[in-house]
Amino acid sequence: MTIKDIAARCGVSVSTVSRALNGHPDVSAQVREQVMRVVRETHYVPNSSARDLVRQDSDGVGLVVRGVGNQFFAEILSPMEERLIEAGFTPVLHQIRSGEDELKAGAALAKSKRLKGLIFLGGCFNYGPDQIEGLDVPFVCCTYTNSFGSLRRDQYSSVTIDDRQAGRDATDALLSLGHRRIAVLLDEVGDSSISELRYLGYADALSGAGIEVDPALVCQTGAFDMDSAYWRVRELLAAGTDFTAIFAISDAMALAAIRALYESGRRVPEDCSVVGIDGLTATQYTIPILTSLVQPKKELGEQAADILVEMIQGRAGNRQVVLPTTLRRGESVRAC
Repeated sequence: MTIKDIAARCGVSVSTVSRALNGHPDVSAQVREQVMRVVRETHYVPNSSARDLVRQDSDGVGLVVRGVGNQFFAEILSPMEERLIEAGFTPVLHQIRSGEDELKAGAALAKSKRLKGLIFLGGCFNYGPDQIEGLDVPFVCCTYTNSFGSLRRDQYSSVTIDDRQAGRDATDALLSLGHRRIAVLLDEVGDSSISELRYLGYADALSGAGIEVDPALVCQTGAFDMDSAYWRVRELLAAGTDFTAIFAISDAMALAAIRALYESGRRVPEDCSVVGIDGLTATQYTIPILTSLVQPKKELGEQAADILVEMIQGRAGNRQVVLPTTLRRGESVRAC
């Protein structure tokens, strides 16, 4: 009996069984119990000594996840882990807080676990050559690229969307419905991150429609989380600022905005339209269903894993991949 047999008996993926056996919090109680029941029935014993030997032989790959509890990253991790396992590698998950240095964390992890490579899920957009000197293994940046940094293209790999274009597309979706007073909900305007890129896309769309950016409609939260977004929208409403739509740079922020609007007596989309970016699975079940620029989460995870495996095996060098987004027309927008 192998872990693949357990997965087949349970009707789940190998990576799900692995996470269940290792106590990962992203596995539901129902699935975990199903896995453990089959383990008991088949008397399966995880070969931990063999697993440790494998890691000493350096077939481990580190997955450094920035932002504990980020649901968007959780939806990328599963296909990423499955791809690595299929290629014969052992994923080693390591979560860090949003303010931590992912490069230092990755370098320390690679050294302590004797890893063959690293995938950074979320991180900074402004690496320089000095910052990557401590990385002695191949690495891939997933969901972001070195937009504001000074690395040569042959010094790093990345798999991401065009965040600036996504910001423009989201804003254009609102402009096409007649909206002209569009608020933007973001972390910071000039923070050399995903926030800045998507804000620039927002500004591009307004400029293309002959509209100047109104500073009163630029809602900077100072943090990339739902609570900060919720209170910033409440402040915008309390100030009496006139707007008919909100573009939030993430689905999570968009959901927080909808809550703030609802509690202030504003209906979505009747009184205010809302658009986000990410395409979180949960937003298909909200009321209203969120209109969002959907990121190809499965492809992001799989391609990041494929690129790293090819580099580890010496079959390819560094490269940057940009994947398209798709506008999911939900129920949170209407014509102005």
